[in-house]
Amino acid sequence: MTAPRHIAVIDIGKTNAKLALVDLSSLTEMAVVTRPNIVQPTPPYPHYDVDGHWAFLLDALAQFHRDHRVDAISVTTHGACTALLDSTGALAAPILDYEHTYPAEVVDAYDAIKPDFAQTGSPKLAGGLNIGAQLHWLFTTDPTLKERTAQIVTYPQYWGHRLTGVTATDVTSIGCHTDLWNPHKGTFSDLPAKLGVRDKIAPVRRPSDILGPILPEIAKATGLVPDTPVCVGIHDSNASLYPHVVSQNGPASVVSTGTWVIVMSMKAGGAATLDPARDTLVNVNAREQAVASARFMGGREYEVIQQGQQVDPTEQDLMAVLDGDCMLLPSVEIGAGPFQGRQMQWHSGEPKAGSGQRSAALSFYLALMTGTCLKLVGGAGPTIVEGPFARNPEYLAMLHAVTARPVLTNAAVTGTSIGAAMLFSDDEFPPELDQVETKLPLDRLRAYADLWSGLAGAE
Repeated sequence: MTAPRHIAVIDIGKTNAKLALVDLSSLTEMAVVTRPNIVQPTPPYPHYDVDGHWAFLLDALAQFHRDHRVDAISVTTHGACTALLDSTGALAAPILDYEHTYPAEVVDAYDAIKPDFAQTGSPKLAGGLNIGAQLHWLFTTDPTLKERTAQIVTYPQYWGHRLTGVTATDVTSIGCHTDLWNPHKGTFSDLPAKLGVRDKIAPVRRPSDILGPILPEIAKATGLVPDTPVCVGIHDSNASLYPHVVSQNGPASVVSTGTWVIVMSMKAGGAATLDPARDTLVNVNAREQAVASARFMGGREYEVIQQGQQVDPTEQDLMAVLDGDCMLLPSVEIGAGPFQGRQMQWHSGEPKAGSGQRSAALSFYLALMTGTCLKLVGGAGPTIVEGPFARNPEYLAMLHAVTARPVLTNAAVTGTSIGAAMLFSDDEFPPELDQVETKLPLDRLRAYADLWSGLAGAE
């Protein structure tokens, strides 16, 4: 069988649903289409519009195949998401939005059964960011749901199941702060048994395994050949990490940016000592290895502060911010990140919305938050930035200054898509990376960073 070249990547992020077509021979995106991932507020609870996404994906797959040819399909999605399937393979309940919050008595009851951080590497997170908390709340509010649930799959494999009819979970998604997995032993934690779902969770597999060929009805709807393979799929931050897992020989740090900024440290000698109170955690990469990680909602914070009025700063704007010590202090999103519970504030005055100085101060803030996360996970080696922030020169300049290590960027539009496509490749070659160069004075950037750290109480 000829190795696939054109990989269609289903990429469901928290903000947008995408389909990208990746040329595996050049690691470039040939086409990308998106639609907003708008949470449905209708009963029984906030949930994802999976049927709308499905219609969009089938149309896009058909168009990509007509225009370019689709040889294989990979799937990557945001974490903290699971699908409960009934005996027919349909959803037993809508797929719950992880930002939905639960009553205090339900939270307290879950805390009583939640395994220790030492076992799972999963800190206590808000709402349903721990999948175990989602399952506990769902079964508490609907006592019949557990009996109706035949299988539980993580989110990439929900789409894989719709494509192939085969169920699975993948190790990166089940190992993504779910409370369900022990990343140190590569086995389930104590929680699935406590919840009574140990035998309902679909088999845990590596992301690069082949789930199966597409179903006949998918081939008919899209025009794809009937034996088009679909791989198991991968958690999106781990998709960004994957090209570097297979290509980096020494220590390196990867920063995956989007709604969430996820910082992951690839360093020999084991994971750093992590502080769960600062939103550090242990992820599991595509090779089933534990990865020290930290995160904050950088993309969400960017949107909140910019108020839809983003303006590129001029050199004069940048120097005015640096010389005037105008800075944003944590946290914009108080429920996540290394400064949880802290309310944001402006130091030396708040720049006007839609101004270049506001953009500059925000970019510096996001870089300093990223730098804090890198320190918390023992980041070492070059820092590789993936996603939208890789195109923000002010963010990159401050990150270089605060880490005093090289900062590299990926030329790809979406690092997640390239990593997900590479699950079909046996080659261990890296994507093309560019080293960041800046004309901003490093001494001023570092002085600004030192002041920010002192005011923020960063460690």
